[in-house]
Amino acid sequence: MWPSPDNPWRRFDWPLFLPLLGLLVISLLVLYSAAEGDPGLVLGQLTRFAIAFTAFFVAAALPPRLLARLAPYAYAATTALLVLVLFHGVRGMGAQRWIELGPLTLQPSELMKLALPLTLAAFLSHRDFPLGIGVQLFSLFLIALPTALVLLQPDLGTSILIAASGMVVLFLAGAPMKLFVGLGTSLLASLPVIWYQLQDYQQRRLIGFLNPQADPQGAGYHITQSKIAIGSGGLTGKGWLEGTQAQLDFLPERHTDFAFAVLSEEFGLMGALVLLGLYLSITYRGLFIAFRSRDMYSRLVAGGLSVMFFAYVVINIGMTTGVLPVVGVPLPLVSYGGSSLVALLSGLGLVMGIAMRRER
Repeated sequence: MWPSPDNPWRRFDWPLFLPLLGLLVISLLVLYSAAEGDPGLVLGQLTRFAIAFTAFFVAAALPPRLLARLAPYAYAATTALLVLVLFHGVRGMGAQRWIELGPLTLQPSELMKLALPLTLAAFLSHRDFPLGIGVQLFSLFLIALPTALVLLQPDLGTSILIAASGMVVLFLAGAPMKLFVGLGTSLLASLPVIWYQLQDYQQRRLIGFLNPQADPQGAGYHITQSKIAIGSGGLTGKGWLEGTQAQLDFLPERHTDFAFAVLSEEFGLMGALVLLGLYLSITYRGLFIAFRSRDMYSRLVAGGLSVMFFAYVVINIGMTTGVLPVVGVPLPLVSYGGSSLVALLSGLGLVMGIAMRRER
């Protein structure tokens, strides 16, 4: 039986949803190759996709007004979880980022990527324009608190994304440009202090980014092998399961951070362009939905989450091509993972919910 005319599901936004299915297919192809034909990794990712798409539809069912009321509580709860991680978190790969929940592990920093923009949007959507100094300072406090907690784990890549998610919403809300210029100037001036606060492996990554050939078997190994894989793919690639860098284990972290290098080696420039086309399609549709939204809160949420999604893409592809330093950001909806996949599809589900309720 068809939904009633007033049912928002009748306005399900297929141009936003169909590219997600395309990314699912690409993810399974890349991961099967990265696992050297082992179906276990693919089955694990399929399970994660099932959970993440369930979260997508649950998020899409939530009305924006309800989200605005719940957002501050979600921010407070996630901040409490970030504090808990520092004292009782699970360590792995040199960082303490996870909480054990029975057989599952939860990464609260991924939840903050949603809680922060939702909370900022709720706060800023009811403020007069132009934004006052007090509003700007409180917004910066909301951004700085979780960013600092994630930096302490330490997790530089996620902290950058959390800060960026907040700054995007602040920008879309009409914060003056001089605020961002001042923050950028302050950041540049504090770089020497920041450098000495970084962990040894983070410093080595940055050195490897600036000069990969200085330590090709150490700090520069990831970037060097990734660039070789991408460059050797040529126009059409070497063929699925035929990438030598991936199949011969030269390429590290090929199922997570460097999934783009696997795809580029095996499917070439044409495959990379198809992937970028899907990402751009999702981002464009999200911004279109933001433009057509009926209220300021929905515009800020849809716009902020869409730009944030594309920032993920830029950072990952930038680090795999050597344009940006390696900061441990996975390729959105393609890399193997659970928390990040659920968080991203939940965010896009919120955009879908806004699309289904916007004025036609």
